[in-house]
Amino acid sequence: MARGVVRGLGTALLVTGIGLLGWVGWQYFGTAVTANHTMDQGKRDLRDRWAAEVPDKAPRPAGTPEVLLRIPKFGKGWEKPVVEGVGKDDLAKGIGHYPGTQLPGEPGNFALAGHRITHGSPFGKLLDLVKGDEVIVETADAVYTYELDASPRDLTVKPADTWVLDPVPGEPTEVPTASVLTLTTCQDLFRSPDRSVAFAHLTKVTRKS
Repeated sequence: MARGVVRGLGTALLVTGIGLLGWVGWQYFGTAVTANHTMDQGKRDLRDRWAAEVPDKAPRPAGTPEVLLRIPKFGKGWEKPVVEGVGKDDLAKGIGHYPGTQLPGEPGNFALAGHRITHGSPFGKLLDLVKGDEVIVETADAVYTYELDASPRDLTVKPADTWVLDPVPGEPTEVPTASVLTLTTCQDLFRSPDRSVAFAHLTKVTRKS
C-alpha cells in the first residue's frame, strides 16, 4: 500500500511539474506569438487608416492603436503600436499609454508602459538604452523625435511613485511648457511591482504633408 501511495504521489508531482512547465512555456513563448501577431495587425490597420484619402472618424473600440513607436537602437524594423490603457489586455496588444497623461507633442508628459517579458516583450531591451538615444513617435499628422535624458537602469520606482506620471515629473504644481516622454517597464525579468523609468525630451517635430 505504501508503495502505491508513493507511486501515486510521484505521478501527481510529475503531472504538476509538466503542467507548470507548460504554463511557463505559454507565458514566455505562447503569449509572444499571439501578441506579436496582434501588434503586427494593429500596425497594418493603423497605416491603412492613415493612408485613406478620407480620414476614418468612426468610433473605435478600446485597444485600437492610434500611434506608432520606434526606437532606432532596437533595430531598423522595430516598430510597435501604442494603445490607450496600461491594463493586462491593453499591454497584450502593444505599448500602453497611461490614461490622463498628455499626447505626443503636447506640453506635459506622454507616458508609456510596456512588457519587458511575455506578450512579445516589446520593452525587453529597454534597460539597454542610454542617455542620448532617440525614441520616435509617429501620429497621423506628425513624427516626434525625443531624446533620452538618462538610462532606464538609473531610476527604479515603487508602484506608489506616481510622480513619474505628473505633467512635469516630480513637480505636481508646475504648469508644463515642454513636451516630455516617459517610458516604464518591469525592473526585474520576473514579475515585480518595481518599475524602471526613463524620461526623454522633445527635440524635433516633422509635420506630414
